[in-house]
Amino acid sequence: MTFRPELIDELLKDYRNPEDLMGEGGIFKQLTKALIERCLTAELDTFLKEEKREIEVNNCQNRRNGYSKKTIKGEFGEAEIAVPRDRNGEFEPLIVKKGQTRFNGFDDKILSLYARGMTTRDIQEQLRGLYGIEVSPTLISNVTEAVESERKEWQNRSLDEVYPIVLMDAVVVKVRHEGRVINKAVNLALGVNLEGKKELLGIWITQNESSKYWLSVVTELRNRGVKDIFIACVDGVTGFPQAIEAVFPQTQVQLCIVHKVRNSLSYVVVIR
Repeated sequence: MTFRPELIDELLKDYRNPEDLMGEGGIFKQLTKALIERCLTAELDTFLKEEKREIEVNNCQNRRNGYSKKTIKGEFGEAEIAVPRDRNGEFEPLIVKKGQTRFNGFDDKILSLYARGMTTRDIQEQLRGLYGIEVSPTLISNVTEAVESERKEWQNRSLDEVYPIVLMDAVVVKVRHEGRVINKAVNLALGVNLEGKKELLGIWITQNESSKYWLSVVTELRNRGVKDIFIACVDGVTGFPQAIEAVFPQTQVQLCIVHKVRNSLSYVVVIR
């Protein structure tokens, strides 16, 4: 969808500085508010039209019943919108659901700041400075806990009984911990299922990569339903193949081709 140049010119004709565009009472907030309210009105119109085809409740046809005020938060800051109501109280908006006070995308901002190692207080100050929004510590905790709950459910889900190929390796990344930037090993297990599709079996973060920890990983895979792995592709960590064979004795362990090439090149003499 594209906007006509004349429409954009009309919106920006009184534009003088960035505050007129993104600030309190700026064009962006006004436009967002107007669009949300227009969508809510359209949703209610559709709801009432569909309800006409159903049996009337208490011999009284449902109809509009004014508006209720709601303040929503988003990247545009805070905006008070008028939510249309129906007489029977059966209308359930989709774009801004009942009880919803944050617009889509706002939770992502909180999680992004949290992932950068910011404390709850830091996130409060950042959101207040960027959007002029006062966010409670409880809200921040609820958002991050909801994601943590989904992560645990995903991490502990049941797996297929057989995987023809499973690739296991670690990536070293820098993370912020207690005000310092340190290295962490992100251990990954990527499986190829019987349909030939790749599936990330799990992610485990440790201080460093070790065969002892990989033994706990493959044990976890077995406990989550994996009965056999045909080929396990790994790097050259000492004791890694033995850790896999202790849990899956029939698995053929192969060194990753990238590691093979890297190790082979160390014996190549460069003549200049």
